[in-house]
Amino acid sequence: MSVNEKKVPKRRFKEFQNADAWEQRKLTEEVELYSGLTYSPNDVVKEGGTLVLRSSNVKNGEVVDADNVYVNSEVVNSNNVNKGDIIIVVRNGSRSLIGKHGQIKSEMKNTVIGAFMTGMRSTNSDFTNALLSTSSFYKEIEENLGATINQITNGMFQNMHFMFPSGAEQTKIGEYFTKLDNLITLHQRKLDKLKALKKAYLTDMFPAEGESKPKLRFAGFTDDWEQRKLGEVASYRRGSFPQPYGKSEWYDGEDAKPFVQVADVTDAMNLVDDTKQKISKLAQPMSVFAEENSVLVTLQGSIGRVAITQYGAFIDRTVLIFEKYKTEIDTLFWSYVIKQKFIEEARKAPGGTIKTITKEALSDFDLLLPTYEEQQKIGVYFKQLDNLITLHQRKLEKLQNIKKAYLNEMFV
Repeated sequence: MSVNEKKVPKRRFKEFQNADAWEQRKLTEEVELYSGLTYSPNDVVKEGGTLVLRSSNVKNGEVVDADNVYVNSEVVNSNNVNKGDIIIVVRNGSRSLIGKHGQIKSEMKNTVIGAFMTGMRSTNSDFTNALLSTSSFYKEIEENLGATINQITNGMFQNMHFMFPSGAEQTKIGEYFTKLDNLITLHQRKLDKLKALKKAYLTDMFPAEGESKPKLRFAGFTDDWEQRKLGEVASYRRGSFPQPYGKSEWYDGEDAKPFVQVADVTDAMNLVDDTKQKISKLAQPMSVFAEENSVLVTLQGSIGRVAITQYGAFIDRTVLIFEKYKTEIDTLFWSYVIKQKFIEEARKAPGGTIKTITKEALSDFDLLLPTYEEQQKIGVYFKQLDNLITLHQRKLEKLQNIKKAYLNEMFV
């Protein structure tokens, strides 16, 4: 008889190896549900009221401060949340958010959930919280949503069935995933802190608008930064690709090479490890090659993504390459200058988004440049910070993958 036929998980704690098989039960036999508060805009107050937790207050399985809403406490007629409760998004315009949940980790006085949320209370809250992260739960969500309705009702929860072990095994599993979640949260906070630090330093180590010196500098540098037009500093061109797109002979085959499109430029200011498309040997002479350590910037879709290439690749017309520089430029520093310039231009653009950038507009960009020695210092500093961010990102992803694997193996 297989493990699954015996109704036991693939991975089990030693003390439960010979324990009873898991049993199928209704979810509502194990948990108590409660509904959220319905309120009107007139009930909302700026301070001193009752906090109403909504979808925006749930992030990465945690309950967070985000776009908090408070209402007049006199209109509250729903349950206050308790420590250990799990709050679940049950109605939302975005289908993908249905089932998003977070656990209340501490006492929260004068706090309720909103009408588009459901509260779940159980004696083994940590186990229940892990159960709601399994593929089995999301499969139940998908089946109950149907084709068009973006809502899960209490009646639908009552029809959900899951496999449950004994209370002691539930407790052990819950404790394990709580420790894993706490570790994931710790790494997520470290990562967020590093990203915030980088953002602050990018602001302080580059001159503010109208200034010629940054607030924060390395020792020994005091001179004003020099204002230049981008076109006076660098030569650049767009990539290219033979037309029409989609013609089979332009792709893959013997001696095919990486072909960089917008989606291949990451937020970490490098290229993906493996480009989605490979350009054929036949098409390569009709494209533009970027050597390793070239600076690229995207000009379509997600405009303003910047990368220093970690390998040689051909580039699409939606990507621009800086081919050479007319003055002494450190490429690490240059990549951050270009990134900051596009962020600045996006702030000025209607709606905060750049729709398009012409060659003429790009050439006319005003830039402030320090000496080459200061450029090198700044470039190395931010590269080290980016490497640290990447390291923490990988640690976080590894923990998230471990959790995903164990959720599959430790539940039936």
